[in-house]
Amino acid sequence: MGDHGESAALQAGLSGALTEFGHRLMARVYYADTDFSGVVYHARYLEFLERGRSDYLRLTGVHHTELADGKHGEKIVWVVRRMEIDFRIPARIDDILTIDTRTETISGARIFMAQQLKRGDEVLVEAKVEAAIIGENGRPRRFPREWMAAFMPKVFPQD
Repeated sequence: MGDHGESAALQAGLSGALTEFGHRLMARVYYADTDFSGVVYHARYLEFLERGRSDYLRLTGVHHTELADGKHGEKIVWVVRRMEIDFRIPARIDDILTIDTRTETISGARIFMAQQLKRGDEVLVEAKVEAAIIGENGRPRRFPREWMAAFMPKVFPQD
C-alpha cells in the first residue's frame, strides 16, 4: 500500500499551529487521562500544557533534541522554574481541548508564558509558566536574541 501523501497531511496538524498571539494545539481527552470519577486527573493537565509549550518551541524552530545535542554551540535544556495553575472546570473523556500558549515577556534566561486550556469557548484551566534555559552545568543561559522575534506575539489577545 502506498502512502499517497497521507503521512504528510497527518503530520502537518500534529504540532498545532503558530498564531498571531503564539500557538494553538488541539487534543482529545482519552480514558487514560481520567480518574475514577470520569474527569481529567489534575496532573494530566500539566501534560496537555507541556505538549502546547513543546510544540510551540518546535514550530518556531527550537527542537529539544538539537538543544540537548549541542547543535547551537553548547548543550542547553529548557526547565520549568515556576508554574501557577487555576483549575476552573473539569474536562471529561472524549472532550476536544484547545491549548493556547503565548509569550508574555522574555527576560535574560527566562521566558514567561500564559496558557489556556479550553473546551470550545469555555476556559477550563489557566496557567502562568516561567521557564528558563540552562547549560550543561545547570547555570542559566541568556535567551538567544534570534529567538526573540519568533516567541513574542504579533498581537496580544483581548481578555
